[in-house]
Amino acid sequence: MSSDQSDVSPARRYAIIALKLVVSAALLTVLFRQVDVGRLWNSARQASIPWLLAALALYFTTVLAATWRWRLLLEAQRVHVPVRQLLGSYLVATFFGNFLPSNIGGDVIRIRDTAKPAASKTLATAVVLADRVIGVIGLALVAALGATVGAQMVGHAQSPIWPSWLWAGFIGAAAITAPAVLAPEGVSRLLKPLMVIHPEWVGGRIETLMSVLRRFRDRPLALAGCFAGAIYVQSALVLYYLLVVHALQINVQMVDLAVIVPLSFVVQMLPVSVNGFGVREATFSLYFSRLGVPIESAVLMSLVAAAVIMVFSLTGAAVYVARGHH
Repeated sequence: MSSDQSDVSPARRYAIIALKLVVSAALLTVLFRQVDVGRLWNSARQASIPWLLAALALYFTTVLAATWRWRLLLEAQRVHVPVRQLLGSYLVATFFGNFLPSNIGGDVIRIRDTAKPAASKTLATAVVLADRVIGVIGLALVAALGATVGAQMVGHAQSPIWPSWLWAGFIGAAAITAPAVLAPEGVSRLLKPLMVIHPEWVGGRIETLMSVLRRFRDRPLALAGCFAGAIYVQSALVLYYLLVVHALQINVQMVDLAVIVPLSFVVQMLPVSVNGFGVREATFSLYFSRLGVPIESAVLMSLVAAAVIMVFSLTGAAVYVARGHH
């Protein structure tokens, strides 16, 4: 039986990867059929290098801010890891997240690198998950603010997305997560039925999770600092795309990017494509078309922005090699 399970698991994994490749390839094929590929390539070659370098530098500040957020959450759990080590881990995670066909490859690296100093893989996982959740809430807030400002400028009739939808998403996400921190016992009661699977193993992890939530509840400043960092990261990513837009001389306003950039990151979290390729470009194209901007501009911006991030993430490969991994 164990032999069968070992055979099925890799087969299923490869099937999922293959399906993601098909989705990404299909969406990109559809989009490329609607644009002049030659002109797209020429536009990319004529991109302003100084603007792209400025975008690259700004992206690095988001990595620094994200590392600081991660450290805040670890410190709240009494886990002390040097900033340099966390930065290196985050860079490696960025590399794996961009070059592995998985949406969670980078998080696995972060969990692995902090499980030992935390003396618990469950605790390390809970901290990374909390960082993710806070990041999504910050993302929703930036998108809602961008849509609100945009709606006031152009009116609801022309706005591709109503601000009320995004505010509902932000409030809903905050309302769902807040009780987990304010009343961890409720989470414990919800998870207790899982103990029928393996009482000792599941029970121990539920207890660790409750301890994590209680410590977060007792350190609200750490959570507030992490949320402020999340808002900075999402705002800086909007500015990052604005710099890419300037580099490519595309006529898109910042308020529009403040809406579509956070939403594109939400779409990329869906495990239906390879690292968001195809899905991300389709999202930008759909939104840009509602603004009257050519699909070609949307695809160009998306691919160039992704390429710059992938180039930056190669620093993570250098860190990984320097660690002596093979």
